[in-house]
Amino acid sequence: GCSAQWAQCGGIGWNGPTCCDQSTCVVSDSYYSQCRPSGASSGTGSGSTPSTNDGRQSGVTTRYWDCCKASCGWPGKASVTSPVKTCGENGTTPVDSNTQSGCNDGSAYMCVDQQPWSISSTLSYGFAAAHIAGQGEANWCCACYSLIFTSGPVVNKELIIQVTNTGGDLGNNHFDLQMPGGGVGLFDGCSRQFPGSYSWGQTYGGVSQRLDCANLPTAIQAGCYWRFDWFMNADNPTISFKQVSCPSELTAKTQCSRL
Repeated sequence: GCSAQWAQCGGIGWNGPTCCDQSTCVVSDSYYSQCRPSGASSGTGSGSTPSTNDGRQSGVTTRYWDCCKASCGWPGKASVTSPVKTCGENGTTPVDSNTQSGCNDGSAYMCVDQQPWSISSTLSYGFAAAHIAGQGEANWCCACYSLIFTSGPVVNKELIIQVTNTGGDLGNNHFDLQMPGGGVGLFDGCSRQFPGSYSWGQTYGGVSQRLDCANLPTAIQAGCYWRFDWFMNADNPTISFKQVSCPSELTAKTQCSRL
């Protein structure tokens, strides 16, 4: 009658079991508690047992991949080692941080390796645009966050992201997850970066099925398949999030670390 490891065990509106089978019910926030084994990672990468009040907040997610130069790719946004790495039209060659975005008639675009990938069946790394209540770009540019999903088919899975961008239309505690085929949005730099007969799907939401990933440029297909495989095609799931130390695998791709 108790919840299994990594399953939900409490929170506002929760009507299921509040005990755990061979694990401990850990409070993430008022809306979400999870059964975690002793020694399980709380998203810090340290492998320490999470406390019952680990500072998590509730948030929401959407998805996008517009190919535009990220806001945190410009100098002077935050106290960091360097702005987020930006690439030329081929998606791999770095360009100067002062180069104008391809979405504004320039030649700077999102680098193709800044797409999500799985570490295990329950953990992935990736990147996102964000807007966090009470903060600004000086706080969140190149900071990393542990997102534990609290709705949809990815409940209890964890995505650790580095913030590379800011969405002017995002609400508070909103993470817009970067995933190829997730929607080119208002600015659509993808049609400029990858001219040709590619099918990007709906402007907001992107492609609709896994087969559509084969119609994207080869260099970004892996991140599209990730959406339908590890992410299970979740549609804007809610999250419990907190700031964590950045994994070196993320900062290696952006060349940006907080000071």
